Amino acid sequence: MTTGGAPLRFCFDFVSPYAYLAWTQIHALAARHGRAVEPVPVVFGALLDACGQRGPAEIPAKRAYLFKDCVRLADGFGVPFGPPPAHPFNPLLALRASSLPMPEPTRRALVDRLFAAAWGGGGGLAGPAEVNEAASAAGLDGAQVVRDAGAQAIKDRLRRNTDEALAAGAFGVPTTFADGELFWGVDALGHLERFLEGHDPVTAEQVARWAALPATAIRRVAGG
Repeated sequence: MTTGGAPLRFCFDFVSPYAYLAWTQIHALAARHGRAVEPVPVVFGALLDACGQRGPAEIPAKRAYLFKDCVRLADGFGVPFGPPPAHPFNPLLALRASSLPMPEPTRRALVDRLFAAAWGGGGGLAGPAEVNEAASAAGLDGAQVVRDAGAQAIKDRLRRNTDEALAAGAFGVPTTFADGELFWGVDALGHLERFLEGHDPVTAEQVARWAALPATAIRRVAGG
């Protein structure tokens, strides 16, 4: 088991229920290995656009499955789960609010409250009033948070976070980076734990062999 290493960089967007579920688990996992968690707000839509993907909620069959899957995961984790008033929704203000300069314990409390508003049975994150309420519940001046989140420097920080996540290989949320290794999705938390324990079965040789495999079939994309 490795301890005292670099923080786990947890890239998230409030629009993702899987990011919420992973957030409820990542801190205990990190603590078991002497790690801190660095929350990194990113724009999921920008990741999708950069990779030419559609979001799960934009595919009807996936949207229907997603809800049931999240209810089952939340039940297994023992955490509350309830969808927001609408989905997808615009998470930008909440993401910018969580990008503001603040002590890390305060940031964790804010992200806790914002995720709870979105997916923990709260009132959603539809606009400034909801972000204000969540920030106030986290012990901040909610109205000030909403005002400060509109600053160009904060918008730029969120864009930079997203660009850096893309450059590091992220293609979705939640994505956790541990010592340069990428783990995508709430269902990768077990793999992350084994990696931190030093029991990752993936070898550099296997990765190189996979990267060198030729493609003998190419799928034609509808409309292309």
